[in-house]
Amino acid sequence: MTVRIVRLGSPRTEDEGTRIGTVRRPPRGVPKAEFASGNWYDVWYPNLAPSLETMKLGQAAASPEQWRAFEKQYKSEMSTPETSRTIELLATLSRQSNFSVGCYCEDEAHCHRSILRHLLEQAGADVHP
Repeated sequence: MTVRIVRLGSPRTEDEGTRIGTVRRPPRGVPKAEFASGNWYDVWYPNLAPSLETMKLGQAAASPEQWRAFEKQYKSEMSTPETSRTIELLATLSRQSNFSVGCYCEDEAHCHRSILRHLLEQAGADVHP
């Protein structure tokens, strides 16, 4: 069993399981009834998305220093009791079932999901490479 870190809207793998959208907003111009069939997500869970302010920091990051500032702020948001319990829950579930978490960004290395991957791994999640 494993958790996959995916780009929302990309084709699903056969054993991917439930897809969780860790994004601030639903996909634009896509009817709600088509979120799952369009490979966006099965469940929307914005609790693991960066706040609007933090998301803007990440989108504007043009240097390693700016990216580190984004990373620090996002990790701070993810360290609250509510979100850290969610990460622990997902880590535990990853050892018992297949599911995925994701975002729209094209480049995982320049997306909060790269940090989320690391946080899940730190919590003991079985993360697909």
